[in-house]
Amino acid sequence: MNKIQRPLLLISMLLLGIWIGLKLESSIQSGKLQELFSRTYSSSENKIDDVLSLIKREYVDTVNISQLQDDAIVQMLKNLDPHTVYIPASELTEVNESLQSKFEGIGVQFRIIDDTITVIMPIAGGPSAKVGILAGDRIVKVNDTVVAGVGIKDVDVMKKLKGPKNTKVKLTMARNGLKKTLDFIVIRDVIPTYSIDYSGMITNQIGYIKVSKFSSTTYAEFKKALTSLVDQKMKKLIVDLRGNGGGFLNEVIKMSDEFLKKDQMIVYTKGRNRTSEIARATSEGSFENGELVILIDEFSASASEIMAGAIQDNDRGTIVGRRSFGKGLVQEQIPLRDGSALRLTVARYYTPTGRCIQRPYIHGDDNDYFEDLAHRYESGELEHPESIKFPDSLAFKTPKGKKVYGGGGIMPDVFVPYQSDTLIVYYNKLLSKGLIYQFAFEYTDKNRSKLNQYKSFSDFNTQFIVTDNLFNELVQYAESKGINRDARSIAKYGNDMKILFKAYIARNLYDDKGFYPVYFLIDKDLKKALDILKR
Repeated sequence: MNKIQRPLLLISMLLLGIWIGLKLESSIQSGKLQELFSRTYSSSENKIDDVLSLIKREYVDTVNISQLQDDAIVQMLKNLDPHTVYIPASELTEVNESLQSKFEGIGVQFRIIDDTITVIMPIAGGPSAKVGILAGDRIVKVNDTVVAGVGIKDVDVMKKLKGPKNTKVKLTMARNGLKKTLDFIVIRDVIPTYSIDYSGMITNQIGYIKVSKFSSTTYAEFKKALTSLVDQKMKKLIVDLRGNGGGFLNEVIKMSDEFLKKDQMIVYTKGRNRTSEIARATSEGSFENGELVILIDEFSASASEIMAGAIQDNDRGTIVGRRSFGKGLVQEQIPLRDGSALRLTVARYYTPTGRCIQRPYIHGDDNDYFEDLAHRYESGELEHPESIKFPDSLAFKTPKGKKVYGGGGIMPDVFVPYQSDTLIVYYNKLLSKGLIYQFAFEYTDKNRSKLNQYKSFSDFNTQFIVTDNLFNELVQYAESKGINRDARSIAKYGNDMKILFKAYIARNLYDDKGFYPVYFLIDKDLKKALDILKR
């Protein structure tokens, strides 16, 4: 063997040894893992735990196991219905708070305008109102931390302003007309929230109650409003459930009971592993005989649909508006040990005639389900009720023989279409960009001393007029925001725009008690309801 061959042989033997060693190590390591897996996990029935445990013990890098668990749960639930959801512990309080009747904070309605937290209105009797904070004040600092001009978001504002009762927060405020800022020490308190936005008499016989959600105090609020209207000699009633996404089942059952006679069914539920439950009216209703209209739209869901279905199926009143959302799945919130929760669908809601409220869905396809409104618009349903086709297999009859349909949502007895002519496009642009709302706030903010001279909403409503010059300022404001003037649209819808503008100013001054009586003048769904009751 020459000098050249010997090194080559040594190199070959070395490479062969390395290859044999790697194969042997791989084989041994594989055997170890197989032995480890068979010994530790083979008796387990939970593959998810198996995988997570293996990742935790053997994965090459450090991973956040808690985040992996959350991600796995979310992905699993995507293959179920659209309303079964996982709520992380960090979000649970905020999610639950939306259905509670109170929270703890400083008590202001706010909006971020020009990157500044602007007080729309302090809640009457709340902590901020007590120390002298006024509508229009801008929050510059919170506890000496600058919050203006820093790109703050709504969720961050809530975190800074909300807090446990009796805790203090220092607010530095800018106020129109004052060169120096003002400092306030606000002691947080329990702030009540309400689900009845407005109630009152529209005519000397017709009452109106707007219900925005079904929270833990909705029935108590509703009962108080209803009693007040009855005391004012109300004979006919409009209950407005438009935009009401639902809430607590027990609240809507008690509310529906006010209109139905003893033993009439309100709703029933059925689930694979749940006993069917039936809710019936008692003899305690305080408005069982007066004429009744329920307003619904495509955003009315769940509890709203239960009430509309109960009224419709018992031939108790007239449903007016557009087909409701179609959310008829019953969720039960189950707490998990890390403080998170699972809202699991356990049953379905059915109306008294047997209609399933839930509209169809495809497992695992949330996007198509929640884009249903766009599909309704494209199909023409929002404008033309005849475009909605119900198969005969989904037809049901009420006790008086009226035909109603299942298949998802509640189809109104009287349909009110969206306006869709080309001339309304300009008006809709102003609405979608919030320009009428924004200009109304700016006008209110600049003219508070003049507007505060009105002693009451009644005085404002009768004396304040949106002049052509003021309306032209609104149009110019829209132009400054990129929306060109449309003379033909203004000619047709200018009066509606003026009324909405006035309604927003009234809200800035008097809250919803000022907004709704003005807005009623252009509320086409409400006008239809009034026509029905007046007939």
